[in-house]
Amino acid sequence: MPTTEDFCLPDVGEGLTEADILQWTVAPGDTVEVNQIIVEIETAKAAVELPSPYAGTVAALHAAEGDTVPVGAPLITIAVGTPDEHEGAARPAGSDQGAEGGRTALLVGYGPRDAGTARRRTARPAASTGTAVAAPAPPRAGSLTTASAPAAPRPSAKPPVRKLAKDLGVDLRTVPPTGPHGTISREDVHLAATPVKAPSGDSPSGSADVNSRGESRIAIRGVRKHMAAAMVASAFTAPHVTEFVTVDVSETMRLRELMGARREFAGIRISPMLFVAKALLLALRGTPELNSVWDEARQEIVLKHYVNLGIAAATDRGLVVPNIKDADLLSLPELAAAIAQLAKTAREGRTEPRDLAGGTVTLTNVGVFGVDTGTPILNPGEAAILALGAVRRTPWVVQDQAGERIEPRWTAQLALSFDHRLADGRQGSRLLADVADLLREPGLAML
Repeated sequence: MPTTEDFCLPDVGEGLTEADILQWTVAPGDTVEVNQIIVEIETAKAAVELPSPYAGTVAALHAAEGDTVPVGAPLITIAVGTPDEHEGAARPAGSDQGAEGGRTALLVGYGPRDAGTARRRTARPAASTGTAVAAPAPPRAGSLTTASAPAAPRPSAKPPVRKLAKDLGVDLRTVPPTGPHGTISREDVHLAATPVKAPSGDSPSGSADVNSRGESRIAIRGVRKHMAAAMVASAFTAPHVTEFVTVDVSETMRLRELMGARREFAGIRISPMLFVAKALLLALRGTPELNSVWDEARQEIVLKHYVNLGIAAATDRGLVVPNIKDADLLSLPELAAAIAQLAKTAREGRTEPRDLAGGTVTLTNVGVFGVDTGTPILNPGEAAILALGAVRRTPWVVQDQAGERIEPRWTAQLALSFDHRLADGRQGSRLLADVADLLREPGLAML
């Protein structure tokens, strides 16, 4: 008689408490192998594919796509057979399986939590999914849960489109596909999410219905939920101070042209933000207080002797701040390559949870949106964040031995927010002034 094993939601990040089910890749009755991808989940930090720790037959799915599941709650039940039939299959991947089958755990948190733990579910459309979803209680050993009807064909759509549909509350099974090879496009989802305007009729008072265009509601989940909580916590925990400076970056833009012709930068996009990042890393040497963290529990200031540079990235899933580990040790070409790779990974939604943890200072580029400046909010646990505005040609007063004159120059605004518990105005002003000096005269980096 087969036995069953529950695979519980592991903690795939640092202290995460829950995750949303994005997509199941298996259904009841399917055969799975160890390490086969069975589900894609979205945590507060990233989208993650989970492998199966067991080999056997899927007995039941304990959560539907769109559900929010706490860490430790059962995700799936797998019938693994008797020990004789599937030797070692009843043990999760990573357990001690001897010399031949020994493996290390890919994820932590396989074990179930206390029996009293309940799973929280979010609202779902009433339409049937065609996939059996078990009740929260685990099935009895030896029993199999199978679909009551053949599963309907799954709509063809890319993961970002599925995410958009989930956010807009659109059931992809109701969306006519217009994309290549019968796939559902983003435009299809937006069209399906647009409320159908009812025929206008005169109200008793003769006035138009102000709500005739309807409204949409977007579920707050995943990255956006985490970002919102983090920003609120930061804004109301760390006393923010923001300072601004406008700087002539003409020499930096000239240096950018020179670097672009060098073979070390072949195939690498050189943006003004690269030089701002390097200037920030150099300036932090003189103000280490702004590369520190406030330890409230121990009433200590922890100075970091390394710099993990966070780069704020706007993605379809929300704002993420992955960081470059030991960025202060990188050469300019290495830093350029690291920033390019980090941005590409973030845009594709493939940022690993470990890349989102451990940042010490952050750089955000609001200039890409044509914005001159802003008042950035600190990333929780960090002492400073620097915002780069748009680099523009503006009239600038130039002074030399011949006197003053006005000529067009490349200029940009910088905004530095810092935690006033960790640094006072002198240190914050010095960091911002040092960054500005390095951008005004890049040769100062040689000193």
